[in-house]
Amino acid sequence: MSIFVGNLSYDVEEEDLKEVFLEYGKVKRVQVATDRDTGQKRGFAFVEMETEADEAKAIEELDGAEWMGRNLKVNKAKPRSEGGSSGGRRGNNRGGGGSGGYSRRY
Repeated sequence: MSIFVGNLSYDVEEEDLKEVFLEYGKVKRVQVATDRDTGQKRGFAFVEMETEADEAKAIEELDGAEWMGRNLKVNKAKPRSEGGSSGGRRGNNRGGGGSGGYSRRY
């Protein structure tokens, strides 16, 4: 399983994030999300740690903590729902279309 880290500064680098999570155990992988078209950072990342105990400890300690001027949102990553991106339902209401103002971006 992996950890979702949200509300990140757009200046954060994978090495910065890895350094923070190393305080809670061995980090297997860090992936900072970027826009596939522009390459710009999207303000969230995923971190995989060696053990679930290390993940739980990191989540408990870092959720809500201030880092780089932002309050982090840290929790267990949820698997993607069927059909691709789940981003269309969480505040990305872009309006338009004849479907009640809701559109889903894939």
